Amino acid sequence: MDIKVDIEFDARGLKCPMPVIKAKKKLDEIPSGGVILILADDPGAKKDFPAFCIQTGHDLIQVKEESGVFKFYIRKK
Repeated sequence: MDIKVDIEFDARGLKCPMPVIKAKKKLDEIPSGGVILILADDPGAKKDFPAFCIQTGHDLIQVKEESGVFKFYIRKK
């Protein structure tokens, strides 16, 4: 699946809850329907971002894990 990304946010090195807090601010920079790619290496992010999307109504399009880095593709509502 080839996903068009509007903005990328590198949250590697940040610990819970900072990846979600900072990603929320980055989402404010893109229009509704835009896609953000978030890179995170905190294991807690694996559950935090799906919960964040449920809470906020954003669409978690895809989650990948490569070499200990999680890639979250989120479409802004």
